[in-house]
Amino acid sequence: MTPLSVKEEQLVKSIVDSAYTVHKVLGPGLLESVYEACFCHELNKRSIPYRRQVKIPIIYDGVTLKEGLRLDILVEDVIISELKSVESLNPIFVAQILSQLKLTGKRLGFLINFNVTTIKEGIRRVIL
Repeated sequence: MTPLSVKEEQLVKSIVDSAYTVHKVLGPGLLESVYEACFCHELNKRSIPYRRQVKIPIIYDGVTLKEGLRLDILVEDVIISELKSVESLNPIFVAQILSQLKLTGKRLGFLINFNVTTIKEGIRRVIL
């Protein structure tokens, strides 16, 4: 596996720090949309470019389909951040982010569940 670049490592730290900050202020138990808005605000404060609710066309059987894939947050066009607010992380969520990485050609993603006692329990880094 190729090591992460310096830029990727810096983004990783900023993403994790943003998630910690949001969780520390809000705590668990809120809607995913609230965490998403606050997480994006934290990225903004750090001057990190991102796109929210990014629609990605799917190429299937040689046909480009407009519907299909929506990423929660794409950070610097490099890292996919999939946010959740669920009781426990289902293995299908990891499969989901793996599929997103494969279909977008990205290499690095985060699965972040804010509905946990400590955010450390809710952050999962996924690398292809």
